[in-house]
Amino acid sequence: MKINDLFTELLNLIYPNCCLVCGENLLGGEQFVCLRCINEIPKTNYHNLRGNAAEKRFWGKVDIFRATAFFHYQKGSAFQTLIHNLKYKGRKELGDILGRFAAADLIENEDFASVDYIVPVPLHPNKLRKRGYNQSEFIAQGLAVVMQKPLETENLYRAIENPTQTKKSVYERFENTAGIFTLKNTQMFENKHVLIVDDVMTTGSTLESCVAAMKDIKNLKISLFTLAIA
Repeated sequence: MKINDLFTELLNLIYPNCCLVCGENLLGGEQFVCLRCINEIPKTNYHNLRGNAAEKRFWGKVDIFRATAFFHYQKGSAFQTLIHNLKYKGRKELGDILGRFAAADLIENEDFASVDYIVPVPLHPNKLRKRGYNQSEFIAQGLAVVMQKPLETENLYRAIENPTQTKKSVYERFENTAGIFTLKNTQMFENKHVLIVDDVMTTGSTLESCVAAMKDIKNLKISLFTLAIA
């Protein structure tokens, strides 16, 4: 046995590597979440349903092709801890892992399999420095690997640093995100299908602002994906 493997095993005896959802020890090859809990994630399966609840949040607001979310987010649910660990506990790799599981479903649907670019919702540079990573980018990275699509992280950027959305009303969220995103190169997305990726869809105001920043791009098709929907 290699020294590194021995050290890992000893470390796991002292600090067990446990599933973030059920608390059981993880088996070899499992990371953050055991396979049993992965299989029990309350999936939405919205990718197979046009006119789903995620898409309806944007009706009459911005023009999108499709929208979906991987699973239902409910406060108090055991699966809430996945988002909490991803955003606030530094478990950035969790985004990549869950993104890969979600991508396995998306590639089976021709609407989502047709995307040309995968674009994570960007953080403002100040917030990125404070947090140390963009959780949406790690989710998008997992999607990109499995779907074999290019990950584009430079073109769409957040020009305005807006306050946190956590305790804001629907209208306050809309006001808080209006006009905060812009593009460096509009021609890059001409005649393309872009999948914009975020962590949680609550009112959809952040994604709506991203779409609004792209509204004048010639023959652009926009779809949306979030890890969870509240």
